Amino acid sequence: PAPRRRPPPADTQRRGLPIFERRESLLRRLRGLESAVLIGETGSGKTTQVPQYLYEEGIGHYGIIAVTQPRRVAAIALATRVSDEKKTELGTLVGYTVRFDDLTSEETRIKFLTDGMLLREAIGDPMLRKYSVVILDEAHERTIHTDVLFGVVKAAQKKRKELGKLPLRVIVMSATMDVDQFSQYFNGAPVLYIEGRQHPIQVFYTKQPQSDYLQAALVTIFQIHQAAPSSQDILVFLTGQEEIEAMTKTCQDVAKYLPEGCPRVVVMPLYASLPYSQQLRVFQAAPKGYRKVILSTNIAETSITVAGIKYVVDTGMVKAKNYSPETGLEVLAVQRVSKAQAWQRTGRTGREDSGICYRLYTENEFGKFDEMTIPEIQRCNLASVVLQLLAMRIPNVLTFDFMSRPSPDAIRAAIEQLNLLGAVEHKEDQLVLTPLGRKMAAFPLEPKFSKTILLSPKFSCTEEILTIVSLLSVDSVLYSPPAQRDEVQSVRKKFISSGGDHLTLLSMYRAFLNVSGNKEWCKHNFVNSRNMMLVSDIRAQLRDICVKLSMPIKSSRSDTENIRRCLAHSLFMNAAELQPDGTYSTVDSHQLVAIHPSSVLFHCKPACVVYNGLLRTNKCYMRDLCVVDADWLYEAAPDYFRRRLRTARN
Repeated sequence: PAPRRRPPPADTQRRGLPIFERRESLLRRLRGLESAVLIGETGSGKTTQVPQYLYEEGIGHYGIIAVTQPRRVAAIALATRVSDEKKTELGTLVGYTVRFDDLTSEETRIKFLTDGMLLREAIGDPMLRKYSVVILDEAHERTIHTDVLFGVVKAAQKKRKELGKLPLRVIVMSATMDVDQFSQYFNGAPVLYIEGRQHPIQVFYTKQPQSDYLQAALVTIFQIHQAAPSSQDILVFLTGQEEIEAMTKTCQDVAKYLPEGCPRVVVMPLYASLPYSQQLRVFQAAPKGYRKVILSTNIAETSITVAGIKYVVDTGMVKAKNYSPETGLEVLAVQRVSKAQAWQRTGRTGREDSGICYRLYTENEFGKFDEMTIPEIQRCNLASVVLQLLAMRIPNVLTFDFMSRPSPDAIRAAIEQLNLLGAVEHKEDQLVLTPLGRKMAAFPLEPKFSKTILLSPKFSCTEEILTIVSLLSVDSVLYSPPAQRDEVQSVRKKFISSGGDHLTLLSMYRAFLNVSGNKEWCKHNFVNSRNMMLVSDIRAQLRDICVKLSMPIKSSRSDTENIRRCLAHSLFMNAAELQPDGTYSTVDSHQLVAIHPSSVLFHCKPACVVYNGLLRTNKCYMRDLCVVDADWLYEAAPDYFRRRLRTARN
């Protein structure tokens, strides 16, 4: 029987949201729909209120209401807020599940989770039986996991219908108007619109193209600062942590020389690896007589709304992954945003009053931007996706129902990588996981790191590899304030290993354990204590998976060679060799690369290294390096390197 209808929300804050006026008409429509697309600007209240409305009305009362988010920060923050609004303890009626952190219980009926976590659940239960409603939020971001989820949820919905099971309702929520593709994909699902609270915004472009967007941003910040009342805050979009830290220091230096009577400036960085307590600072009002200048990555584009923003400065740049199936290289590169992203950034102001957005590019340049961001699934390495689809026993990954189909070359390249890692094989003309591949799918990690852990018993270094992989699974555990660069380098010297960044991080983690995670020690050594604690949690969970797989867990203690050999055997596709002219070239595609300045190997010239990833700015840089022997790479995959050698000769 349907539960008794609960009364609509009584508290003033919930009633004050734009969506509240649409509550009854929205529920009337949703009650009769299997799928719907809901458009609502950030600030309309759709993410926090729609799941509560469905629960209060008894829609989908036979299961859990899932709300997916692209980012763990958003999933946790939203669950906390909704739990507060329902006046319940977090983890009871309202809970969340993100990678390596589950705060739910048997009582949970509204569950916020990252799209990656719902995908992992689908491996064990492709029909998602415990859910009655799946809300795919921030769908316009088109993350790789969200795109795969579209196909998985659509298939689960269809299968449940065919078998006469209780229906699965799907609600796609987006902050952009361009939703025809979502509607068509879910068989013509109706589009419902919720107005947000938006005040007029003026948009200004530069007269000339800017050769240095960072210099242009700096000039714009201080032009605004000297003309506007101190109560009006500024949000600036930059591309990454290093850029933000450098700009923070420059702004602080410039602010020292401002004329008498000019308001003071408080500069606040905002990026994913910043300690959580410092991320929260951006939501606090600046002291009287100070102006808040927030320097942010695209984390502030959609997931969060900061009060008090009057001015947005948009550099028009973003850091994004781009993968080439031909070369096998996945590079993190700084590139232009799309028009849709630019409008998202513009909309960060005008929430409480009229706003102004300064775009540091010409109107003509803006006209040449892509309309929409290319979905991540069409520009990323698909090895993880293919491994997950095979773990769900999808019969043919090449014909999987993607909303935006990746190129066949990208899928074949992913299959080739999984084949080299020993994860897949062909059986009766069908691609299936090997026993090793099924074990790899048990870890919520990139395939190369799952393989690293599974190889570690062979090299008697499982304890150390678990630590290293855990350290690489969080945002940086190191925190480097630009104003204290010399001090940072001085205190970190004692941890540096000649074997590279992986072993240096291992050394820091061991020191962190020796002082039992002492906060003062973390502060003195510029270590992000919250991320280090998260590393400990992740490590415990990965170790539990190893125990379930009956893996022997050994330690190499002080023998670092075995650790480096293990990394060489799993990261062999990410290897580079020193050339006679002092440059580095990747072993497989002969791409010219350099050691990133943040690496402990920056001033060294090891003959051969493996790396975790590439970042392209003015050069193509290798990040997170480990010194290895070329012979170890050949041992790891002799056929692979023989083929590469033949190709190079031809």
